[in-house]
Amino acid sequence: MPAQNLTAGGVLGAIFGTLGLSALAGLLVTVMVAPAIAVTGVTASSTIGIFDSLPDYIELDEGSQQNQIIAYNDDGDVVNIATVFYQNREQISLDEMSPYLAQAAIAGEDRRFYEHGGVDLPSVIRAALGQATGEDAGGASTLTMQTVRNIIVTQIVNNPDYDIDTQTELIAEALDPSIDRKLREMKLAIGLEQRYTKEEILTGYLNIAGFGGNTYGVQAASEQYFSKDASELTIAEAASLIAIVQYPNARSLATPDNYAANQERRDVILTAMHEEGYITLEERDEALAIPVDEEFVNYSAPHNGCLAAEKQYRFACDYATRQVETLASLGTTEEERSENWKQGGYTLVLSINPNLAGTANSTVKQYAPADESRFQLGAAVSSVEVGTGRIIVMAQNKTFDNTLDGGGNSTTAVNFNTDLAGGGGSGFQPGSTYKPYVLLAFLDAGHGVNEAFDAGITEFNYAEFFDSNIGGTYGGTTFKVRNDAGEKGSYTVVRGTAGSVNSVFMQMAADVDQARIAELAASIGVHRGDGATDGSDLATNPSCAIGGCENNIAPLTQAAAYAAIANEGVYCEPIIIDAVIQPDGTEVEGQPQVCGQSLVSPEVANTAAYAMAAVMTGTAAASNPYDGTPYIGKTGTTDASVHTWMVGTSTRVATAVWVGNIVGTQALRSIYINGIQAAVLRHSIFKPIALEIDKRFPGSAFADPDPGLLTGNPVTIPDGLIGGTPQAAKSAIELVELRYTDAGEVDSDLPEGTVAKISPSEGSSVPRGTEVKVYTSNGKSAVIPDVSTQGYDYSTAETVLNDAGFTNVVETCAVADVGDPPASLGTVVAQDPAAGSVLNKSNAITLTVREVSCP
Repeated sequence: MPAQNLTAGGVLGAIFGTLGLSALAGLLVTVMVAPAIAVTGVTASSTIGIFDSLPDYIELDEGSQQNQIIAYNDDGDVVNIATVFYQNREQISLDEMSPYLAQAAIAGEDRRFYEHGGVDLPSVIRAALGQATGEDAGGASTLTMQTVRNIIVTQIVNNPDYDIDTQTELIAEALDPSIDRKLREMKLAIGLEQRYTKEEILTGYLNIAGFGGNTYGVQAASEQYFSKDASELTIAEAASLIAIVQYPNARSLATPDNYAANQERRDVILTAMHEEGYITLEERDEALAIPVDEEFVNYSAPHNGCLAAEKQYRFACDYATRQVETLASLGTTEEERSENWKQGGYTLVLSINPNLAGTANSTVKQYAPADESRFQLGAAVSSVEVGTGRIIVMAQNKTFDNTLDGGGNSTTAVNFNTDLAGGGGSGFQPGSTYKPYVLLAFLDAGHGVNEAFDAGITEFNYAEFFDSNIGGTYGGTTFKVRNDAGEKGSYTVVRGTAGSVNSVFMQMAADVDQARIAELAASIGVHRGDGATDGSDLATNPSCAIGGCENNIAPLTQAAAYAAIANEGVYCEPIIIDAVIQPDGTEVEGQPQVCGQSLVSPEVANTAAYAMAAVMTGTAAASNPYDGTPYIGKTGTTDASVHTWMVGTSTRVATAVWVGNIVGTQALRSIYINGIQAAVLRHSIFKPIALEIDKRFPGSAFADPDPGLLTGNPVTIPDGLIGGTPQAAKSAIELVELRYTDAGEVDSDLPEGTVAKISPSEGSSVPRGTEVKVYTSNGKSAVIPDVSTQGYDYSTAETVLNDAGFTNVVETCAVADVGDPPASLGTVVAQDPAAGSVLNKSNAITLTVREVSCP
């Protein structure tokens, strides 16, 4: 405190400072209520009781502060994403403020601050007498009393039980210049002085005072009006800020209309600062010479909320703030968490990777431009870390804007990546990206990925599909599906998955309980965007098997589900808040990693991944980064190509890309964007993002499939088919759920038209649905008789062959070797083909005759 002469008021204050509280109260109340006594007849003798009945305790509340949202980049550096607050305030210590702020506050608002005990008696008496005589004798509120008033207003604003109307009413009461309110402020101010030091009170005042609009405290005000830290304020700037506190609406620097009023009050404060010895005459004159104008003010609008974040972070920021009420570190109930967040001072550390956020944001906007005017084009990307559920990418083509007026066609407040609860919509029809959930149920039922189906079967009957949810099958009407590429013939499950063959998956679905498909999907987090988060209301009708029903799903949900498949069936709930830094600087857990084995067994998940790997060299080849990190995945295109998908995952990160109509039904296969068919934009978006992800999260090989789930429940090819009729063979083969194929005729000694050959052979164990080729005899073959070991001459041997039906006999000569039996000369000693072979009767048989010499 600067050296000052003890004024008359100071003497009076010192005298009363030696009096007891009750004696002081008597005088105070007498002075303050004197006019009321004259009117109401209240006696002065009762004034001590009136004062003693008032509350005398109030906390030096720090008030609501800013919350920060940050993330860490690849180098481990902090990236500031957003500042979120209900009141624009940042708590700082007195040492972190320019000394001119405290000096300006004392000189301008309470020159005897260091001399009184919370109430400045000379000012009170002067104000009371002025009130009685009708003269303006100035205010009586000390800095301590103003601090009390600000605390009360802050407590009202921060009370979650008060609505806007109640808050407005209570604030008006708190600011009402009535005798009761003044007395209450005095009592509380005296109590505050007894509990805290002058420096603590002064710090509290400077941190809680209002500076116009939603800005409180000198740090936030300094940043807003001068774009600098409070520690850097000059004399003129500090005085200009303190000039605001009495009448923020009229003197704030948010508008040039207030500049003149602010300068008028500022200059009074500067003069007072000089009179109190805080600044020299030269400093005063230099500051007075600076006009309050556009050059003096360096205004920066408060950066509050996710709307003020950089564009690539806005949706992730908005999604994160919606998770605050789930954070156990902020309280035990939703109400307590909400209140603590509103009070502020917290820092959320997000799982978002800032480096990937830039890549994802620029990529999705490049290929799916937000300003597309021919139809409402949407695109979104979500990436989730396998094994943790951490969201590392959340991007979309439209820019976040939740203002009432919005920002035009290129903006939206709807997060396409999430469901309704997360600030998104109702999700999008998944198309063929739903097929892996059918695959899981098929394998869960004991079937195998090498089982085969006839892709040419495109007509089905609802009665073929059992659903335990309805206790039986659906009605007996028929329906047809179309294979995108018109596939026909035998397709294994692996091949059908790679080609996304609708008819194959409809047949797979017919082999399992429709409810089980939904149950398994729900266990790895699949749920409708507008439905129950546990997936309990997933539709189960047959068309769902190929993604054609009302199960609309958000990209984030898809990414998390595919991550579970890559993680051997272990599902992790998506999370975006890694940690919370509390107001005292302590770092605690953010959203906990909630992971557990789903209903999908490791064997089923690994075998499904085996089949889905084939997709990455099939329909998803254009998305495959081919960078050494193995991927599994699935593409999806809905009817009329209204929505398209690419969902893929490595063993480290799963990514879902959706491109489609926000509203409307524009066929993406019928329109081009920057020379690229809109239906394949998903691949253009997925691949470059995957490449960047893999640099940071390189994946490894997936686990091997379960051997038993390759074949499933094997089937044995029936015996006794050879020599029978093709019709009998067909019936026997199809009875054990194998596929009969007429492979045509072969040379055989069996009667013409009978089964001559089976491939695979009779008795073989094969996957269900395996194609069995059946060959019939043409009746033109016979078993070659033995004519080379009987001592026949050529003529006799020829006759024997002719009698067996072989008429094309050729003779060749072989010179006898020394030691050959003499009796063998002139006889047939070899035949080709060998005896016992089955040969077409028209084919040649060569006989070798041994001679002494050959021509």
